[in-house]
Amino acid sequence: MPERDQLLEVAVEAAGSAGRLLLERFNRPATGVERKSSSTDMVSDADRDAEAAIRSIISRRRPDDAILGEESGVVGGATGLRWVVDPLDGTTNYLYGQPVWSVSIACEDAAGAVAAIVLDPCSDEAFTAVRGGGARLNDRPIAVSDAAELQRSLIGTGFSYVPAVREGQARSLVGILPRVRDVRRAGSAAIDLAWVACGRLDGYYELGTRHWDRAAGVLLVREAGGVVSSLAPVGESGDGVLAAGPALHRDLERLVTGALLH
Repeated sequence: MPERDQLLEVAVEAAGSAGRLLLERFNRPATGVERKSSSTDMVSDADRDAEAAIRSIISRRRPDDAILGEESGVVGGATGLRWVVDPLDGTTNYLYGQPVWSVSIACEDAAGAVAAIVLDPCSDEAFTAVRGGGARLNDRPIAVSDAAELQRSLIGTGFSYVPAVREGQARSLVGILPRVRDVRRAGSAAIDLAWVACGRLDGYYELGTRHWDRAAGVLLVREAGGVVSSLAPVGESGDGVLAAGPALHRDLERLVTGALLH
């Protein structure tokens, strides 16, 4: 088995373990809820325990690889490979009982992601990709949409937890919303990117995403035939990501960057 497929096998096993743990606790009273970057940015024992489950499997099967996790930081490695883990992308949805959240895992080398999974346990959907091998949804090949016109395109986005940044993002929607079919805000960047990869969204943009939010989803989009680019920070937002099919990407990028700067 090629190494990229072995890495995907590890990612699938680890995501499945975390997904089962999270589903068992979903819609039950949350424990260990704390705030992180702001009063609205939350983490719970579910996040921490899911990451521990993922780290346990990766450490057992790939003991010399590095791991970067949202909740536990970095563990160094010696192989040149690094696992990027978001154990629960969409914590707010999870804590409110909304079934839009995911487990996101990517394995990277110096050139970027080699293998990735975004697992949606509530829908029993596993979006997977390996570099050079295409993207799949539950073993079925997927592709980005062929949308080419902004006014007919369904676009996903997300919002910062920082009030001042959210205010700027709200203003930018005035310039974006009238130019597209509609805008959706699901609450999980990893799912948004997975939905671009399978054509449920024509495009997606968001400022302030962290590396673990997007590492797996970026590979999914690219292996599904899409284009991914970075968004420069605006104020205190942090950098971001924009993804779409090749026929739409340039026009969406122009629209979004112009709106964000006004």
